Amino acid sequence: MDTAVDIQGLNKSFGETRALEDVTAQIMTGQLTGIVGPDGAGKTTLMRSLAGLYVPDSGAVSVCGYDTLSQADDIHGITGYMPQRFGLYEDLTVIENMRLYADLRGLDTRSDSTLFDQLLTFTALAPFTGRLAGALSGGMKQKLGLACALMARPKVLLLDEPSVGVDPVSRQDLWEMVQALVDDGMAVVWCTAYLDEAERCQDVLLLDHGQILYHGAPGDLTERLNGRSYLMQNIIGNRRSALTEALQLADVCDGVIQGASVRLVLKEDCDDTPINAFARSYQATLVHTAPRFEDAFIDLLGGGPGGLSALAERMDVIPESEETMVRCVELTKKFGDFTATDRISFDVHQGEIFGLLGPNGAGKSTTFKMLCGLLKISSGAAEVVGLDIRRSPSDVKFQLGYMAQKFSLYGTLSVGQNLDFFAGVYGLSRAQRHQRIAEMIEVFELAPILERSPDDIPLGFKQRLALACALMHRPKVLFLDEPTSGVDPITRREFWTHITGLVARGVTVMVTTHFMEEAEYCDRVALVNRSQLIALDTPDNLKALVTDADHPEPTMEDAFIRLVEQQNRLMDAREAAA
Repeated sequence: MDTAVDIQGLNKSFGETRALEDVTAQIMTGQLTGIVGPDGAGKTTLMRSLAGLYVPDSGAVSVCGYDTLSQADDIHGITGYMPQRFGLYEDLTVIENMRLYADLRGLDTRSDSTLFDQLLTFTALAPFTGRLAGALSGGMKQKLGLACALMARPKVLLLDEPSVGVDPVSRQDLWEMVQALVDDGMAVVWCTAYLDEAERCQDVLLLDHGQILYHGAPGDLTERLNGRSYLMQNIIGNRRSALTEALQLADVCDGVIQGASVRLVLKEDCDDTPINAFARSYQATLVHTAPRFEDAFIDLLGGGPGGLSALAERMDVIPESEETMVRCVELTKKFGDFTATDRISFDVHQGEIFGLLGPNGAGKSTTFKMLCGLLKISSGAAEVVGLDIRRSPSDVKFQLGYMAQKFSLYGTLSVGQNLDFFAGVYGLSRAQRHQRIAEMIEVFELAPILERSPDDIPLGFKQRLALACALMHRPKVLFLDEPTSGVDPITRREFWTHITGLVARGVTVMVTTHFMEEAEYCDRVALVNRSQLIALDTPDNLKALVTDADHPEPTMEDAFIRLVEQQNRLMDAREAAA
């Protein structure tokens, strides 16, 4: 196997910030290499250095024998680079975007359309060549981005978080396309926040603070945790409370919800006697389970963030109520002839985490926007905290908090000014505004970035700021639209610690996510596809629906994909018969 990329002693700084420090590694041809690490670890800086977009401060990078410093033009000709925010032109069609990128590459595709035909077939975009890029679903945008990155038939393909914001079905398609390229001998570098993706790579670079903490096969790192991963099963009581308490045990390194169970990882060289005693306090059984790459990732970085939420501890307890907190009855939204949501009905109870899942374009965000009064309801009815959204939209606004899919933050205002603006929007008194803003700055550690624009801060801090703004007025219901999209596993755990703590205080949470392990935290999950509600149950019961001889222990992602594919086949058959 030949070396495609050779990195020797690479250093890169931005001012006083050391983004990369003495990075040395080799990336091989015909191999899928994953790059992982927490927010701000240097992953994107490394990707841009490999693409020849950043000049090293010291050290060297060569791609297929070309030096990034002296032969950058040659490197641009043999690499395909798909950045985090791919530069598609939303007012151009699919085919117009492809032609533009072909022109930028100096390719003559007008006399020979073979390349376009191949790329359109490969990405399954052939039926959509005339559609505007801005009208594509998240998954289709990523496929178009991949087609443009492949335009010059590169020897090295650099993908910087290509699956962020992409649903599991589209993510599966994207993975299969990339695997086919690897099988053909291409070197592919896949930077990702999804550690199940990293686990499927042949080779992984794990970065932290600009340094490589691990380089090798993911399985070799995972094996280090053999005997340290457990499942706490058959819990009597609240599984989220069990997780919160378990994370406070001195011997526990990490923990997450896994369906009705709690997954725990012990610190190295620790006895399992304390967690066995803890499990018995919940009348639960503790069994060994195979470690995952994510367990090893968190362990290598020193463990998770713990189970207590400083944010939740500052919130007042909402008295228990039998009142339905969110109700949808035949909720429908049409845009002209297009039906975005079609007669969706469900109830959400106080203190519940209710997940709304579905492929890109299924109608999740549209449903959220109607429930928050941001979109007019076409037909049906919706209530929040017993208030009819159509009749009392202003009253509803003060009962809910909404964290939008694309941050509802203002880039022209500083972080501090955003906090002050949202406190004012929700009608807080001057004294309340000062108190709440000070609390959010302390809890989310925002003090060092108060004067910066939200556009210029790391993704993890954007998420914290957006959540702080949504909670400024102490809402009873919190709507979270893909709140952790693209963040690293440690930040994701921090976020869910806050959510779990808020729910324990009586807050009701509705959440959309494409990260299926987050769906495990939900009490119930509503699965929507093609604008319709197709399943509503607990995560474990949804997994049970697709359990068979071939899938004896399906994951939540397995359940999502198979239930969506089943409905697609059924609807396609009905349309064909009509």
